[in-house]
Amino acid sequence: MFCVAPPELETKMNITKGGLVLFSANSNSSCMELSKKIAERLGVEMGKVQVYQEPNRETRVQIQESVRGKDVFIIQTVSKDVNTTIMELLIMVYACKTSCAKSIIGVIPYFPYSKQCKMRKRGSIVSKLLASMMCKAGLTHLITMDLHQKEIQGFFNIPVDNLRASPFLLQYIQEEIPDYRNAVIVAKSPASAKRAQSFAERLRLGIAVIHGEAQDAESDLVDGRHSPPMVRSVAAIHPSLEIPMLIPKEKPPITVVGDVGGRIAIIVDDIIDDVDSFLAAAETLKERGAYKIFVMATHGLLSSDAPRLIEESAIDEVVVTNTIPHEIQKLQCPKIKTVDISMILSEAIRRIHNGESMSYLFRNIGLDDA
Repeated sequence: MFCVAPPELETKMNITKGGLVLFSANSNSSCMELSKKIAERLGVEMGKVQVYQEPNRETRVQIQESVRGKDVFIIQTVSKDVNTTIMELLIMVYACKTSCAKSIIGVIPYFPYSKQCKMRKRGSIVSKLLASMMCKAGLTHLITMDLHQKEIQGFFNIPVDNLRASPFLLQYIQEEIPDYRNAVIVAKSPASAKRAQSFAERLRLGIAVIHGEAQDAESDLVDGRHSPPMVRSVAAIHPSLEIPMLIPKEKPPITVVGDVGGRIAIIVDDIIDDVDSFLAAAETLKERGAYKIFVMATHGLLSSDAPRLIEESAIDEVVVTNTIPHEIQKLQCPKIKTVDISMILSEAIRRIHNGESMSYLFRNIGLDDA
């Protein structure tokens, strides 16, 4: 696993005041690896807690040490059973609240349901619901990483620190791709062009954007602006009122804006889950002359047959962070590599507990950075 700690963090990492308790809210042992790394960097022991499922699938949490008057940090990484993961977190937060903890800080590297942050026809904004549930349970602060949309922070009425994984991914590119100077940063759709631009400007590289791909669920055609259906009703609309109809979109042929011929193509995004769009982008880039293709993403959900499809594809390497456990996927596909981000999470915990400024962790990050 790739990780190099800057000397400024290494010298400060183990300095924490008393009164800090670190819990892992996961009943799944494979999800506790990140918690153990964070505890090791902070130089503290993991708090004693039991999290398990009853025979009827109810979640039970038993805290086995005093948290009265202490800063409690609850680390929760998302497993395949995302709804159980959420209930584990909510129940543990509420248990700490009723046990008179001074503050309860959730450390949730990947915020679940983050893609459901916009109104979809007659659906709901689930990430807003989840934010309300966490605040109601007793959460007083949230540490997360690379939210799918930065505006999700506004769903909370508590402080939210949205950390960035890009410094670690940029460092990986510079140190693990020998000829990265011959690379071009690729956005697989116009929607991810801002993130690609951020990477390209920091690495002093060119940018390419793929346009005309098959439309996905993030498109305008499935949001609330097309609901209810546009059916002309004589009874409902005054005869003299003519409402102009929106011209339907027509997808153009797939084109690549930018030169990738004879170059290394590095596709960047925040989440890689269903890999179909990444595979299509890789095929397009190969046809345009790219001789190596890398995919960089913060959150590697890699659901279903993603490992097998990546292994059989034109993609040379997929680099993700350990915000989500994916050891099984790595066994299925050697192309998947992991970057460790436990260092920045542990430093955030240390600074919040000691009452220090968090601005150090957001250096050189502009308001427009994705």
